[in-house]
Amino acid sequence: MLSIKETFLSIQGEGFYAGQSSYFIRTQGCDIGCHWCDEPNSWSLNKGVKMNYKTIINNIKKSKTNIVVVTGGEPLMHNLEELTSILKVEKYSTHLETSGAYPITGKWDWITLSPKKVKPPQSKIYKIANELKVVIYNKHDFKWALDQSKRVQKDCLLYIQPEWSRSEEIQPLIIDFIQNNPLWRLSLQTHKYLKIQ
Repeated sequence: MLSIKETFLSIQGEGFYAGQSSYFIRTQGCDIGCHWCDEPNSWSLNKGVKMNYKTIINNIKKSKTNIVVVTGGEPLMHNLEELTSILKVEKYSTHLETSGAYPITGKWDWITLSPKKVKPPQSKIYKIANELKVVIYNKHDFKWALDQSKRVQKDCLLYIQPEWSRSEEIQPLIIDFIQNNPLWRLSLQTHKYLKIQ
């Protein structure tokens, strides 16, 4: 059983896989509490629904996508070994979106690390992250982004993303940052522009 906030088929809106059909499993529970969080209703472990793995897999099979994204909340508050083992048997590509604040569990084809200052990542996640995505809310976050980029492996993709509510204000600063730091790429929440989940 896994505590679930919601599951849904959509288009990945961020990072390297942006634009691709993906099935999302949003877990319930997060103790980081970003003030700009898209899903504050996912914070409490006591909310959501308990869903068994068979039901989760059956729901995924109704879609035509091969990509399953486990996100949150903070998904690593849960042990994801059994879920990902079943997904791998079923030949799905497993993607994780995490702050990295908890120990890694599960078998992953792609890991998006989105570190948060209030509860920084554990050291192991830096070595296995495929992409680093830093959300920019204010000017101080650029230094945080650069500091975090020094911790990941050289082949880890670097993404910088404006916080949605301040995107108009932040975007010019991000453009300037990328022009001066060309290893970084721009990530936009394209699902919000499309007005989809």
